Amino acid sequence: MEPFPGYRLRRRLGRGAFAEVWEALGRDGQVLALKFLPCADGPTTRQELRSLDAVRQLRHPNLVRIERVWCQPGYIVVAMERAEASLLHLLEVAEADLGGPLVPEYACFLLAQAAAALDFLNTPQHRIHDHTLAVRHRDVKPSNLLLFGDTVKLTDFGLAYLTSSPMCACPRAGTVEYSAPEVFHGRVSTNTDQYALAVSYCHLRGGRLPFPDTPLDYDRRYVRPDPDLSMLPPRERPVVARALAQRPEERWSSCAAFMEEVARSVM
Repeated sequence: MEPFPGYRLRRRLGRGAFAEVWEALGRDGQVLALKFLPCADGPTTRQELRSLDAVRQLRHPNLVRIERVWCQPGYIVVAMERAEASLLHLLEVAEADLGGPLVPEYACFLLAQAAAALDFLNTPQHRIHDHTLAVRHRDVKPSNLLLFGDTVKLTDFGLAYLTSSPMCACPRAGTVEYSAPEVFHGRVSTNTDQYALAVSYCHLRGGRLPFPDTPLDYDRRYVRPDPDLSMLPPRERPVVARALAQRPEERWSSCAAFMEEVARSVM
């Protein structure tokens, strides 16, 4: 099967609630991953295409390289470099083979790379459509952090939001379990992705999420409770708790600052 001339599908790698990922051979024999995102003609699809096209132009060692984006009936298709696994897969292997989640030093090593990518995106420095903008990822979670050897790269930019404001109104979207309080109220901030990174740290380090009662969908009436950080050793909890502050301005100054403090706490 060739969904686009020169790209031949080989096998399905995975299937989630909103997408399928296939391994494919590119024109030069390069092994790629093709992600098929169901879509219908409308504003949401056009927004996803604009976001993907904008991020495709950016270069950072911890961002997945997007080779091409195109539409075919019913789908947006994203061709990108093929990873070995996601951090969610890594957690599952650790729990199966070692009987527990990731050790703190390794979790910090991996997520510090994700932090570098997020700070790069969230800094208003990207010249896009003749404007200098920041990019809010809006769907940070272990399954969207991919492994290439010892390198972690951030992927899945369909919900990325372009803005020049530290805080702005934004459609409520993402993965509810990892979403910051402001997302439930239709806003996104400079530190929204840091919040999701902190939830990801809890998941990778403790094997579970800090909010057991998260609703199935975004509800403006929902109020995030104080996080249950009992899955973490006491010395890590204050650092993570600050990254999970209700108010974005009370979180760490950057994702890198958050991960540096976590690394210090586990030494």
